[in-house]
Amino acid sequence: MNGLVMEGGAMRGMFTAGVCDVLLENGISFDGAIGVSAGATFGCNFKSKQIGRAIRYNKKFSHNWRYCSFRSLILTGDLYGAEFCYDILPNRLDLFDYETYRSNPLKFYAVASDCKTGKPVYKELPTCDKTDLTWMRASASMPLVSRVVKVDGYELLDGGMTDSIPLKAFEDMGYEKNLVILTQPREFVKEASPSLKYMKFSLRKYPKLYEAMLHRHEVYNQEKAYVFEQERNAKCFVLCPPEPLGISRTEKNPNELQRVYDLGRLAAQENLTKLMEFFK
Repeated sequence: MNGLVMEGGAMRGMFTAGVCDVLLENGISFDGAIGVSAGATFGCNFKSKQIGRAIRYNKKFSHNWRYCSFRSLILTGDLYGAEFCYDILPNRLDLFDYETYRSNPLKFYAVASDCKTGKPVYKELPTCDKTDLTWMRASASMPLVSRVVKVDGYELLDGGMTDSIPLKAFEDMGYEKNLVILTQPREFVKEASPSLKYMKFSLRKYPKLYEAMLHRHEVYNQEKAYVFEQERNAKCFVLCPPEPLGISRTEKNPNELQRVYDLGRLAAQENLTKLMEFFK
């Protein structure tokens, strides 16, 4: 089976959105897709086949305090407002195509982090109903600026805390040939987060997740090395920006969002022939 693996990175995800739109425009499909954080919240539009939706609503609502703001964080406990992002936006303001999502045979998964075990959870989201959307929110709930998300008996936070690039996990599910979309350049090496001292307090109820965060940079760098090893073995195709995207995680400038989206489109367009040959 062929798969699509999408790294997170908050608004670096505009790069992924650009890649996905070019894939849709050229009829490139997969048996399954898995997204982490922004890779899930933007990547779900690939399953619903809504070209341009992710860049459109981000540019339109980036300055709306209910979408993302410290005001939202203070009033709701979430930097990215849960009600606005996962109810008002898809159901009233920029309609999500649930019918196409559900009829598309592609299996879509999101990765979230189990606060109690400090391990990743891989959840298939077949319908994008309220529960599925809650899992998607969990996948993108960044530590320090999000409430713990409770769903299906789990207590969850951002999937990137425990599995930022879930290629190995997807291979273990049976997806043998994959396109991996990274939002950092090839030479990027992650270092320990400077926020760890704050996380120790915020995650005091979840010592195993804090322990995972202590080693997150090491795990990330190992996962990235594995991706490029699989690329050399012709087991995956990698698309990533040629240089750091230089965009804030909470970018609100529509021109910057468009710039990074266009970089994603360019990366896909430049590799289109090779991509088609790889997956034929």
